[in-house]
Amino acid sequence: MNIIFVYNAKSGLLNKSFDIAHKIFSPDTYSCDLCGLTHGNFSEKKTWKSFRENSTIEMEFMYKDEFQKKYPDLNGLEFPVILQKDMKAISVIIDSIELASLQSTKALITILNEKILSMKS
Repeated sequence: MNIIFVYNAKSGLLNKSFDIAHKIFSPDTYSCDLCGLTHGNFSEKKTWKSFRENSTIEMEFMYKDEFQKKYPDLNGLEFPVILQKDMKAISVIIDSIELASLQSTKALITILNEKILSMKS
């Protein structure tokens, strides 16, 4: 099983610079809740980094333009989104609405662990 995290942001240095400025100057209007849960203004959050580094689950992180290029047939997704990829298909684990409702990195980790555990059983 592979978990794909797709950020509602575009790849590239210029876009990253714009996103950093947006998070600093207007955080309430920043449209990537997944970014806010996993990263501070300049780097990955320590709690998230520890979870990611100690997890046994294979994780892939993509910007939305990278995802759309790699998976052009999967249109209609709202970003950000967390997906499960197995041998047969790609399916949504946590959609953009649920991500927007999460209040902390710990809440994201808790819901991820619950959903991954339920997929294994």
